[in-house]
Amino acid sequence: MISTRGIYKSYGEIKVLQDINLSIESGEIIGITGASGAGKTTLLQILGTLDRPDVGDLEIAGENVFALGDNAMADFRNQHIGFVFQFHHLLPEFTSLENVCLPGFIGKRPKKQVEKRAAELLDFLQMSHRLTHKPGELSGGEQQRVAIARALINTPKIILADEPSGNLDSENTQELNKLFFALRDEFKQTFVIVTHNAELAGMCDRKLVLKDGRFAS
Repeated sequence: MISTRGIYKSYGEIKVLQDINLSIESGEIIGITGASGAGKTTLLQILGTLDRPDVGDLEIAGENVFALGDNAMADFRNQHIGFVFQFHHLLPEFTSLENVCLPGFIGKRPKKQVEKRAAELLDFLQMSHRLTHKPGELSGGEQQRVAIARALINTPKIILADEPSGNLDSENTQELNKLFFALRDEFKQTFVIVTHNAELAGMCDRKLVLKDGRFAS
């Protein structure tokens, strides 16, 4: 599902990623850990096509994504990749349902189809009673569930999560950890999760450790 070859990334004289070679199978849940500044978020941004490496190749589902033009890459990202962030990034003026629908509308899918799918996802995530609530009316755990539904709305092949439990209490963190595996079983997606949470990393199919821009052996 994901393959990288010889990924290098620097910012000025700071070498952030060095010779990253990675192969992830369809349906795998991969945990990436490491100290702050090890390059975890930069790697996730490159895997999500939000940033380009200085050198190296990335294939997703057999597509050499960095050979695409910017517009084609944006379309590919919308259709195939879902993102879950630490800070949710929900739009405060929109309801839960509207926030979940946004990637579907950006992808120019039919409005009724998107709204139906969004309601189904929120129901699966036990949020059907919050469809019309705005983010300011939701708890942190509820906001994260809305963000996860938004990541799933276009049925992407890959979910990339950057410190998804970073702002949650211990109870909600445990619920979120279980949820990722329930989602994999239900929707068959591939997950790449950057986390400092040792419990979540230990539950993953594989745990990879980044140190000084390289994977530790």
